Amino acid sequence: MVTEPVRIRGIDSRVAERGPTALRIAVGGQLRKLREAKGVTPVEAGEHIRGSHAKISRLELGRTGYKDRDILDLLTLYGVTEPDQREMFVDLARRANQPGWWHQYNDLLPPWFETYLGLEGAAQTIRTFEGQLVPGLLQTEDYTHAVIEVGHQNAEASRRVELRTKRQEILDLTNGPRLWAVLDEAVLHRPIGGKRVLREQLEHLVEVSKKPRVTIQVLPYDTGGHAAAGSSFTMLRFAEMELPDIVYLEQLTSALYLDRKEDLQLYREVMDKVAVQACQPEQSRELLIAAAKEL
Repeated sequence: MVTEPVRIRGIDSRVAERGPTALRIAVGGQLRKLREAKGVTPVEAGEHIRGSHAKISRLELGRTGYKDRDILDLLTLYGVTEPDQREMFVDLARRANQPGWWHQYNDLLPPWFETYLGLEGAAQTIRTFEGQLVPGLLQTEDYTHAVIEVGHQNAEASRRVELRTKRQEILDLTNGPRLWAVLDEAVLHRPIGGKRVLREQLEHLVEVSKKPRVTIQVLPYDTGGHAAAGSSFTMLRFAEMELPDIVYLEQLTSALYLDRKEDLQLYREVMDKVAVQACQPEQSRELLIAAAKEL
């Protein structure tokens, strides 16, 4: 009996447009599917590449780069023998190892934020609650400059503004993530950079809220207490079903990435509650317009 060679399911070419992190996640997902189809345990796969089950987990989740030797050894273990298939997979893994667009800003970025930039670009949906500032993906250049100029040299501040502006390009990609932002009404009245800067920022929010992949809601003062009081957070969801949501909590000198089921469930519930309590998008747009006119 002749065994049919194992064939690798193709990866949508649009995935690569979302950056190396998205491609790494897709490659890792393929590795997991190949392993499971062959009935190989993570421990067995880890031993086969002179590693551990934890290394296999990192590879399959796209949390680490790929070595040609490991990829080829795993493909052999999983029964992928056709030269063209093996070459194609190794090529994808090499492309997934390439540095992200933010590489040129490495001198400004702490490692924990580089991780977030990759995940942000790879996400299918970004849900965020902000109680103090306009989220980075929605900031104008002047607002961004006002936020970050404290404590930074002028030249460095300009590059940080450039970095944040570059991040915002994902909102215009045809296959980019959907952004759903809920802002506390306090954000509309905190004069970051002065009245002119804040007015232009609010006007920008009005315009960007009209994009088909962007939803902006305002949580009004008269809501009173709410489930997210005193916090700001972002939830990332990915198209790849094997990847759990991630909750990102930024601190002054570090960040937390939460993916435990109980943590995710709590933050989903909080996000859902504030979205229900907040004004609907059209009414929120009216609040933004009214706040801008007052400045």
